[in-house]
Amino acid sequence: MMHGMTLDDAQKKRVAEWVASGKKLSEIQDLLAREFGLRLTYMEVRLLLAELNLVPQEPEPPAEAKEVKPAEPEPARPAQQTGVKVTVDELAQPGALLSGKVTFSDGARATWYLDQFGRLGVVPEKQGYRPSATDMEQFQLALESELARLGY
Repeated sequence: MMHGMTLDDAQKKRVAEWVASGKKLSEIQDLLAREFGLRLTYMEVRLLLAELNLVPQEPEPPAEAKEVKPAEPEPARPAQQTGVKVTVDELAQPGALLSGKVTFSDGARATWYLDQFGRLGVVPEKQGYRPSATDMEQFQLALESELARLGY
């Protein structure tokens, strides 16, 4: 990393001129290598410009922006609080290895079953109801731990 090497004032001024003239980060990276013999990674050039309070004029590609600011992680909620409840029928429905009921976090209920090929099916009570991706994930986790508890 470059933190041991700092630019002198003349070099800082050059970098500021490059930025002012609309050079892209990748061009500044090349110029640093050519003029000052500084081989910096793209990220190091960004850090250098940040330290000098210089902002290149190129629009940042969104992927780069994500890399710099870690996305706010969603608060992790323990599975029990999400309100997805799973029960396993004592007698599986005809044609199913296992079946049971699930209540999703919005209160919608469905019947689930595992067929003899181990495929999971979910049949909502309300026709056309689609549980959210989060609910489906919670449901699968809850189902796995319920089946493990029952010794499947």
